[in-house]
Amino acid sequence: MTKATAALHATGQSIWLDNITRDLLDSGTLKRYIETLDVTGLTSNPTIFDQAIAKSNFYDRDIAEKAKKLADQDLFFELAIEDLSRAADLFKPIFESSNHEDGYVSLEVSPRLADDTEGTIKEAKRLFAMAKRPNLFIKIPGTPAGIKAIEESIFAGIPVNVTLLFSREQYLAAAEAYVRAIDRRVAQGLDPKIASVASLFVSRWDKAVADKAPKEMANQMGIAVSKRCYRAYRELLASPRWTKLAKAGAIPQRLLFASTGVKDPSLDEGFYISALAAPDTVNTMPEKTLKAFAESGKVGATLTPDGGDAEKVIAAFEKAGVDMAAVAQQLQIDAKKSFNDSWDDLLKVIDEKSHILKDAAA
Repeated sequence: MTKATAALHATGQSIWLDNITRDLLDSGTLKRYIETLDVTGLTSNPTIFDQAIAKSNFYDRDIAEKAKKLADQDLFFELAIEDLSRAADLFKPIFESSNHEDGYVSLEVSPRLADDTEGTIKEAKRLFAMAKRPNLFIKIPGTPAGIKAIEESIFAGIPVNVTLLFSREQYLAAAEAYVRAIDRRVAQGLDPKIASVASLFVSRWDKAVADKAPKEMANQMGIAVSKRCYRAYRELLASPRWTKLAKAGAIPQRLLFASTGVKDPSLDEGFYISALAAPDTVNTMPEKTLKAFAESGKVGATLTPDGGDAEKVIAAFEKAGVDMAAVAQQLQIDAKKSFNDSWDDLLKVIDEKSHILKDAAA
């Protein structure tokens, strides 16, 4: 019997793991996921690293050693890049065989830079250079300040994972930044084949509108917004502007479905995975979701380029009083704050561990 992950991969959707820990690498678990669960990339964020470092001792030896010369975020990025470089090397065969469209890992710039365009551009260049891996995405939030940083980073040849997108309008702003950057590269005779993904956060929508509409409409908004964005994505790829860039050698900025772990405990773990199968996209899954889907998941009908029933569902929510634009903006603000809080906690954990390990060695 074909595994659900293999069936999903066969639709043309890439499966990425939304997790990275040193234990995943040391134990061979990530390698096994690649070999048996069709995982072709992974993503990370401050929350993931916060939990990985705070809840294990796998990093203690490195923290103790690096703390002799480094502190704060410099120490963290050394740790993170070591993990992600190892992961990138595991995915390198996929990166090469996919014409550099798949097989990526992702590292996020400091969330403190979310409203700092120039600081983000500078940091994206620094981190990409530090990693020395062509299949490393630098994650930049699709905030108003981030959009210009996304364009400039891609123009500079840095692969970018645009994060914190919650609506079609936010997605299109990120997609436009990508197209502008590739346009500029073509105009200057530079290689247009710079990869990017645009990460749409799904399940947070359903949590955000749970008390704003009738109960029978529960858990429909995230999928509807995803379908709406998928339609915009397919329309962009079919446009004369993109066709011209593709002929010049450009590769699409793929739509990525993020935050696909369920928030409602009454839902099947693979609820969003089954509903969002679509060619030429990525679904990045928490480890729990990946394993549950592999074991008992089912692949639903693939998304249609016209967005299916998205507009009908969204219209029903708007009729119930949901202000789509306002909720999308607030979701982005809240997510930005959440990552900032995780970042602050992460640096606090590293600082505390540094002092404890230093004292223990004295």
